[in-house]
Amino acid sequence: MADSSFDIVSKVERQEIDNALNQASKELAQRYDFKNVGASIGWSGEKILMQANSEERVAAILDVFQSKLIKRGISLKALDAGEPQLSGKEYKIFASIEEGISQDNAKKVAKFIRDEGPKGIKAQVQGDELRVSSKSRDDLQTVIALLKGQDFDFALQFVNYR
Repeated sequence: MADSSFDIVSKVERQEIDNALNQASKELAQRYDFKNVGASIGWSGEKILMQANSEERVAAILDVFQSKLIKRGISLKALDAGEPQLSGKEYKIFASIEEGISQDNAKKVAKFIRDEGPKGIKAQVQGDELRVSSKSRDDLQTVIALLKGQDFDFALQFVNYR
């Protein structure tokens, strides 16, 4: 019998981020506390730019955006937001979306699987993802449950379960 396997990835659907960004932008346009303060959020190349006339307001924009991401099912671990920076008369926050599992993080997850998971589980790093395989599907389910219970500092999704 062939091995069963699944892949561990850290990917975010760009369309969902666009939708959350548009929802946040609409909310900023409608909210009274953001009227006439130059508050905006949008794409700036590959990063997301939030700007307003005070540090508190730009932090509030980030909060609104994070709430929209949560409602769309995107983990906040994928969002890497910087600190508010003064630029001229405006405060700005640049945020980027982290995708892919780095080599170090993949090794951490593989070590965790070897140490905590059932015997006979194999974990291989393949580029920016991790393939986990075993003869038993029940063992793979156990590994998924273990990983969901563990709090890593990056988002994990499980795909290609076969």
